[in-house]
Amino acid sequence: MLVEIWSDVVCPWCYIGKRQFEAALASFPHRDEVTVEWRSFELDPDAPTRRQLSTKEQLAKKYGMTEDQARAATDRVTSVATEVGLDFRWDDAKSGNTFDAHRLIHLAATHGLGDAAKEALMAAYFTHGEPIGERAALEQVAKEVGLDADEVRAALSDGAFADEVRGDEQLAGELGISAVPFFVIDRAIGVPGAQTPDVLLSALEQGWSKSHPLSIVSGTDDGSDISDSRDACSDGSCAI
Repeated sequence: MLVEIWSDVVCPWCYIGKRQFEAALASFPHRDEVTVEWRSFELDPDAPTRRQLSTKEQLAKKYGMTEDQARAATDRVTSVATEVGLDFRWDDAKSGNTFDAHRLIHLAATHGLGDAAKEALMAAYFTHGEPIGERAALEQVAKEVGLDADEVRAALSDGAFADEVRGDEQLAGELGISAVPFFVIDRAIGVPGAQTPDVLLSALEQGWSKSHPLSIVSGTDDGSDISDSRDACSDGSCAI
């Protein structure tokens, strides 16, 4: 079963949603048969490589808040993050353009390290205050994940995986995805937002049921369908 997750590495609810999904997947009995693919989504494609404003200043400017209101908003998100084991340090966060970070995730995925790269980039931004829009920070994250340094430098320099990032974003538009995180199960079930593990587990179970319909096994000696057997009750027959 395929689960595609659209998210951005500077999206706090995406990191929270990642933890919620991991908890759901851990409880899913068919988890070893689930493939997870991270899809790219840029919350601000026009962002500079690195913003000079702090997170609170950016929120205040973008949403017309006072800095006190912005602080209250980040405190609320931090509280939710703490509940799922994440350490958000907004005062250290250095926001910037995430296009290259998404390219790096696609590169990592070719080596089976897409999830590791996603996790490392989010931790770098939200916890360690790394400017993940800058090449040096991306190369350091790639090194920590275990990617080849020369391959990473070449990929970031020559525009590798740019088409994959744009393709993810185009597909998001076609599917009607305008906010993240967004979970898509076998292109049949969509789950918006950082839902609880219970909600995500239910979605996984529904997805599994859709892709693995019930098989009818005959219990008759001649191999005929069980529906042909007289040893069964149906509506209007065999009532006592």
